[in-house]
Amino acid sequence: MKREGAPKPRYNLENAKVLLVHPNSYGMDILAQIFSGFGVRNATRCSDAEEAMAVIKKQDLDLIVCEAQMEGMDGYDLIHWLRHSKLDPNCFTAAIIITGHTQMSKVQKARDCGANFIVAKPLTPKVMIDRVVWVARENRPFIDCEAYLGPDRRFHSIGPPPNSEGRRAGDLPLEVGEAAEPNMSQDDIDAMMQPKRATR
Repeated sequence: MKREGAPKPRYNLENAKVLLVHPNSYGMDILAQIFSGFGVRNATRCSDAEEAMAVIKKQDLDLIVCEAQMEGMDGYDLIHWLRHSKLDPNCFTAAIIITGHTQMSKVQKARDCGANFIVAKPLTPKVMIDRVVWVARENRPFIDCEAYLGPDRRFHSIGPPPNSEGRRAGDLPLEVGEAAEPNMSQDDIDAMMQPKRATR
């Protein structure tokens, strides 16, 4: 006798207000089709950070998905601006950065600018919906301090590194040159971005 598996969860994103930011029309079409497939009816498309900032100033949003690589202000700068904009409630809006460059330095840059998650290209609907659901369910506190503004970056609650007072001496500079390390896989990114319960 064949056993039926557990029913797949269903998510209703019909009323979600989503901002999609991508400078390439082909990339934007893919992104828009993915979210249309999720049932999103209120997706606003922007081709650069300037357009996105204008939208953020005018309407409340539930989710922002933006390409990392853009001319002028890139996706990292846009999310950093968003977090410091004081445009309540949008400055707290969940933000996902998508990129084809997933070296650890880029993932750290996404985390440090205040993004909730980074998703590696090529995009697939399954990976994207998994990350959207994860972001919706996460309960990380929002941190507002002199050095950082965004979701709590302390995914691994194991205290400061050995022989350290808790200030990271190895942070990379904002200006990053050519890739000096291989791209991380989506599994590696997930392991880095997903919170771990502290052991006592």
